[in-house]
Amino acid sequence: MEFEHSTKVKELQARVSSFMEAHIYPNEKLFGQQLDEGDTRWEIPPIMGELKEKAKSEGLWNMFLPDSERGFGLSNLEYAPLCEIMGRSEIASEVFNCSAPDTGNMEVLERYGNDEHKRVWLEPLLNGEIRSAFAMTEPR
Repeated sequence: MEFEHSTKVKELQARVSSFMEAHIYPNEKLFGQQLDEGDTRWEIPPIMGELKEKAKSEGLWNMFLPDSERGFGLSNLEYAPLCEIMGRSEIASEVFNCSAPDTGNMEVLERYGNDEHKRVWLEPLLNGEIRSAFAMTEPR
């Protein structure tokens, strides 16, 4: 079995690692400070929005979305090493718009949502404008 990453994945690993070094690790402490200083714990710290815009502008956005014109089209095998890198920071997956539960919800909406679902929910999620939740109940 071959475990060598493709050139595409190696390039993405390098880009994600560089972004982490330049922008995420240096701002982890600031994120925590802003989270603690806010009027309410449920406000998103301003640094998160700044980092998201940088990630988006560098083309490191929605890397999780497989087989899609809206994402990178990576397989799980290709995406996994990027997750390893993002997993080194508590804030990284959200910065790249690759955090749960949003990723799973976006995949479901992309695959099974009708045009209205995509317009109302998928597009704002893909743009990082909203967050989502997941809930499940018993059948009765």
